[in-house]
Amino acid sequence: MNKNLTAIIWSLSIIISVAIIGGAYKYRYKTEESISVTGLGEKDFESDLINWTATYSKKSLDLKSAYIQLKDDEKIVKNYLVSKGIKENNLLFSAVNVQRLEEDRYDNNNKFIGRVFSGYSLSQSVSISSKEIDLVEGVSREVTDLIEKGIELNSGSPSYYYSKLSELKIDLLAKASADAKQRAETIAKSAGGGLGNLKKANMGVFQIVGKNQNETYENGGTFNTSSRIKTASITVKTDYTIK
Repeated sequence: MNKNLTAIIWSLSIIISVAIIGGAYKYRYKTEESISVTGLGEKDFESDLINWTATYSKKSLDLKSAYIQLKDDEKIVKNYLVSKGIKENNLLFSAVNVQRLEEDRYDNNNKFIGRVFSGYSLSQSVSISSKEIDLVEGVSREVTDLIEKGIELNSGSPSYYYSKLSELKIDLLAKASADAKQRAETIAKSAGGGLGNLKKANMGVFQIVGKNQNETYENGGTFNTSSRIKTASITVKTDYTIK
């Protein structure tokens, strides 16, 4: 009797163990039936903010004289920009940068004999940040007119930004997710199956490049500031189960 009971218990143990292992294998097999796809969200947009900087300078043997001349230039630059339609509260003048100049001296045998003081170079920059992009673009091209007034001016290239990047990113994420799902459905259908539930989704890198510009995408993301019209893109990597 005891021997038969032991045999029955032993048999039941084997059956239960096999069932558990089989169930685990079946579950593992099911979880491995998935598909991984990457969706892309892309959109062209126009910048709504422009930043532009110009630098002007004066040189003199006397520091005080150079400073007075530079401040006179500041007034001329300010009046010029305001006359062109730039609002005064959009102008930002930097602190004056002072550089002591020295020149190398050589003897008649072209042997270096030392450096001598040759004066001071003072420089200052004016920056404009505005939503009036057309106006600032025009001024940045015409500001070299100030050179005719004796102002040593160096005009930089404008930089362009967008103030609604957060909303743009959310829109792109929605597009990338929808694109990933559509790709997954196409693949699953082509393979004779159906698309199941979303298992995992990871956001890729947010990229902004100039529209129709041959720019390289970077692993850490690209943020173009030189183009007024840009293209933004983002990817979403997803895993779906297959029915």
